[in-house]
Amino acid sequence: MARIDISGIGIEYELLGEVGNHAIVLNPGGRMSKDAPGMREMADRLVAGGKRVLLWDRPNCGASDICFEDDSESGLQGRILAELIRALDLGPAAVAGGSAGSRTALQTALHDPDIVSHLIPWWISGGTLSLLMLGASYYSEAAIAASMGGMEAVVALPIWSEQMSRNPRNRDIMLAMDAEDFIGRMGRWAESFMPTEDSPVPGMLREDFARLTMPTMIFRGSPKDLFHPASIGEQVHHMIPGSELVDAPWTEEEFLHCTKEAARTGTGHFANWHKLAPAIVEFTGRR
Repeated sequence: MARIDISGIGIEYELLGEVGNHAIVLNPGGRMSKDAPGMREMADRLVAGGKRVLLWDRPNCGASDICFEDDSESGLQGRILAELIRALDLGPAAVAGGSAGSRTALQTALHDPDIVSHLIPWWISGGTLSLLMLGASYYSEAAIAASMGGMEAVVALPIWSEQMSRNPRNRDIMLAMDAEDFIGRMGRWAESFMPTEDSPVPGMLREDFARLTMPTMIFRGSPKDLFHPASIGEQVHHMIPGSELVDAPWTEEEFLHCTKEAARTGTGHFANWHKLAPAIVEFTGRR
């Protein structure tokens, strides 16, 4: 484990594999930590394939600092990741991630395309049902808590419990914020999740996709997955020049199955992400 300051934000990270090997950055979904079940297993498979792997806690996740700057949360995380890759001298690096991690990957490539050698998203969130739910769960709950009980009420929310327990500094950061300002920021971040006909991915404009000219491989979604519909990945594929759309190594029931298993056993949603490793190693090996 290691820690670094990036633009005033404390970032927790871990590097695996041999120095000098081509680096791959892994981004988990949700506000999950790099230590979420399944992430280390995936990293180990990539290292075995000859890669160097960066696992990191995005801002607002795990043991990294909380921050509410930038126009969107994914935009913030993408910018910080680009700066982190440069600070650690890992670039150009492949950037991969699923669900919220796919948004981080896309935003990193958009913010600093020269630092991204390959772009590999999967489980790309989109569609009216998914985006309205995400905007509400990420931001509305926190804003309502602030309006009713100030920042003390926000700090007490279960959605921030891991960040508070693993990084006590986050409590001070949160309590130092003005509640009205915080509510305004949550409103702006929620707006980035409003569905539009112009772009399938929250926080991105239609013209942004044409700027992503690095080799891109998108793992196909499932029509049965309301959170990451197959149609969203297909739209992104058509909008990114020269991108590849490939089948994921699991059934159409994967996300539903992982959600049930996470509730039943705590294994998490990323338990089978290691199955993506062979395709990622092969794709990133093309120079």
